[in-house]
Amino acid sequence: MRRPRGARTGAIAAVCAALLLGTACAASPDARRASVLRDDAISVASFDFPESTVLAEIYAQALEAAGFRVDRELGLGPRELVEPALQRGLVELVPEYAGSALQFLTLGAAPPTSDPEATNRALAEALASRGITALDPAPAQDQNGFAVTRTTATRYGLTTISDLAPVASSLTFGGPVECPRRPLCLQGLESTYGLSFNGFVALDASGPLTAAALAGGQVDVALIFTTDGQIAQNDFVLLQDDLGLQPAENVTPVVRADTIRRFEPQLAEVLNAVSAELTDRALRVLNAQVGFQRIEPADAARAWLLAHGLLGGAG
Repeated sequence: MRRPRGARTGAIAAVCAALLLGTACAASPDARRASVLRDDAISVASFDFPESTVLAEIYAQALEAAGFRVDRELGLGPRELVEPALQRGLVELVPEYAGSALQFLTLGAAPPTSDPEATNRALAEALASRGITALDPAPAQDQNGFAVTRTTATRYGLTTISDLAPVASSLTFGGPVECPRRPLCLQGLESTYGLSFNGFVALDASGPLTAAALAGGQVDVALIFTTDGQIAQNDFVLLQDDLGLQPAENVTPVVRADTIRRFEPQLAEVLNAVSAELTDRALRVLNAQVGFQRIEPADAARAWLLAHGLLGGAG
């Protein structure tokens, strides 16, 4: 039985929130950092949405099968919390999305492109000065997508994001709470496509609230990840990103460089072997298993690893 998110993760989240807000906190970030970086375990974190949790479980279980001890910090929060935690040494490994990570780290100074190799190189450079290493990117990409219902698409003749321009001012947009501040979300829709919506509704990150709000008409356009099984399940129309707002978003494990040195060379070899097998289709299947079949992320991850021979003889 895999250890669920518990008090330890809550403590990490409290420390991260204190770092983000600049407030005092009972837990000491420096003490926590020393504990994480000096123990014999690898602390694997995820963002606060299901696909990220599944990815963290995949990499964590592969490491455990290779003989590593792993601590999980699942559902830790958005990038604004997770990235500082990684830089401070509160966690050691995060399955990232290359383009979004690069955009966040450089504040847009090193814009990601649709070229996975170029984006990975730029991400590696941005992380290196922070003591973090970007390992091999997976073929799998999960990009921000923008969806409407079939009815809305038919009514307004929508097939691309550009098609929204004449009608956006009468439509309501739904997405995660941080979306208005993100250059790959509402900021980008305005700067790249010139879209200004009638209103914004804060929802979850491509989760059940988003699907329900879009299907039920509470919002007209919603951010939904391109590997989300809810698109087919609800017959949503994913609008084509015809002006190329979204960058290459290959799943990429980012690991503290001191952790790699501590466990080299096997740590990187295990993680790269997993990444090599991760495809878009794999993510869509895993997301459907967790979202619709109600399979636990740890169980879906284990079945996928077994199917790809990545658990060896682990029981």
